[in-house]
Amino acid sequence: MEQIYERVAGLDVHRDSVSACARVPGVRREVVLHRARYATTTAGLAELADWLAGEAVTVVGMEATGVYWKPCYYALEDRFEVWLCNAHHVKNVPVRKTDMSDAAWLADVVAHGMVRASFVPPPPIRELRDLTRYRKRRLDTRAAEVQRLEKVLQDAGIKLTSVASGVLTMSGRNMIEALIAGERDTAVLAEMAIGRMRNKLPALIEALSGHFGPHHAVSPRASGAGSAPPTGTGGCAAPSSSRPAPRPEPRPATSAPSTARSPTGEARTKRPSPSRTASPT
Repeated sequence: MEQIYERVAGLDVHRDSVSACARVPGVRREVVLHRARYATTTAGLAELADWLAGEAVTVVGMEATGVYWKPCYYALEDRFEVWLCNAHHVKNVPVRKTDMSDAAWLADVVAHGMVRASFVPPPPIRELRDLTRYRKRRLDTRAAEVQRLEKVLQDAGIKLTSVASGVLTMSGRNMIEALIAGERDTAVLAEMAIGRMRNKLPALIEALSGHFGPHHAVSPRASGAGSAPPTGTGGCAAPSSSRPAPRPEPRPATSAPSTARSPTGEARTKRPSPSRTASPT
């Protein structure tokens, strides 16, 4: 099979260590394999990069194994052409030698172009993708908690969603927090409604009649269903500034003009007389 890349390396990445195999030409143009093992710490990956540079490697191949490939990829992407290969594609490449290690086999398939590199976006896109994925997980977690809370209320016979538009509206939060605190008077609970919910007080009183017990309060209390929702984009709390608000400067005191009555009964305003300065003697 035709060899496309002459100096390549394969990396078998684990959590604590990475096995490297450099496939380079020898003195007689034969294939020579050089093997080494390094730690996956920042210092260990720096030593790996220096070792690969000493072997004059141009292409580095590794499998996408969970999240362990990321530190190794980020440490090498600026100095080498790094191929992130799909593990399923590497496994399905035929004619694998049984006595070869994973790193040596990966170097062999990369040298002959038998696998394709997966697309890895540049750092700004990776950072944005991490944030959007985290936001989506937060939203999915919140939706799951709302569904779990709805199941708890239905189990307790509380038909809040039959009257309200949702479980975690402002009125719903107040009522659920009161139920967790031990309030069972349906009239008191219904009086916690605000806004348009005030027009549905009779229906609320009937919907809140159930058997909400102490064991029903465990799940909403643990998930924080009765607490105020977090502020900020995507349900994340907005950063608060520790700098105190500036105090307003005090205004200079001014004496108000006083009014007095003249002998004829007319009101007369007395203005404050200017201060007199002592004349030198």
